[in-house]
Amino acid sequence: MTGTSTAPFPPVWPREGWPPPIRNADRYISRPPYCCESSHPERVTLNTVHKKLLILVLIFACGAVLGALYMHFLSQGTAYPAKHPVYTRQAPEPIGPYSQGVQSGGFVWLSGQVGIDPSTGNLTGGIEEQTTRAMENQKAVLAVSGLTFADVVQTRIYLTSMSDFATVNRIYGTYFTDTFPARSTVQVAGLPKGALVEIEMVAEKR
Repeated sequence: MTGTSTAPFPPVWPREGWPPPIRNADRYISRPPYCCESSHPERVTLNTVHKKLLILVLIFACGAVLGALYMHFLSQGTAYPAKHPVYTRQAPEPIGPYSQGVQSGGFVWLSGQVGIDPSTGNLTGGIEEQTTRAMENQKAVLAVSGLTFADVVQTRIYLTSMSDFATVNRIYGTYFTDTFPARSTVQVAGLPKGALVEIEMVAEKR
C-alpha cells in the first residue's frame, strides 16, 4: 500500500445519470384498465349535448316537411278559395259583364238589383213596385246560395231621388225580422235602364 493514496474511493452510488430513467413508467403503475372505469363525466356531458342537438335537428326537419306539405296541398287557391259566380233564373239576367253574385271565402257579394221583372226583362211600375221587385230579386240570389235575408250583413241603397227614401225604407224593413244589417243610402244622378232604386247586399255563409 506504500505510495498509494489512502483517500477513500469516490462513491459509485449514487452518481449523476444513474440509475437510468425508466421510460413509460406509467405503464408499470397498477391501475384498472380504461374500459373498466366506472364513470366518465366528460363523455356523459357530450352525449347529453348530442341528444339535444339531435332533437333540435329533428324538430327543424319536421317543420320543414310540414311546411312543404302545406305549400303543396294547401296551395294559394285552397288557402284563399277562388271566387265562384252565383246565378239563378229567378233574378234578372245581368245586363253587363258582371255576375248576379260572387261567393268568395265565407261571404256572398250580391250585385245591385233594380226593379226588373226577370220574366219580362222590364222595369215594374213606380218606386214601390221597383223596391219590392229589387228585394225579391235579391231574395232569389240569396236562395240559390243557400242563404236568406237573415244572413245579410251589409246593404247599399241607391236612389235617384231622396224624396223616395221613406217609401223604400218602409218596404225594405219588411224583409228583415232579425238583426238589421249595416246599410248606407245615397242619392245618385241616374241608374241603369232609368230605374228609381238599386239595392246591393253582402251576406255571410255560416
